[in-house]
Amino acid sequence: MCNRDHRMYRHHGMNCSRQFYTKEEKIEHLEEYKKWLEKEKIGVEEAIEELKKAS
Repeated sequence: MCNRDHRMYRHHGMNCSRQFYTKEEKIEHLEEYKKWLEKEKIGVEEAIEELKKAS
């Protein structure tokens, strides 16, 4: 059964078919999530710049 603590894993390559994850798996998926967040930040910054140019 999925709960809020597993939300990140569900969205980043791990589904909720397992209840417990190894420390290594958690680290790997947190690193992937961090990379995704960094790319998302860059995208947001680019969108802000484009909107400022259009003003």
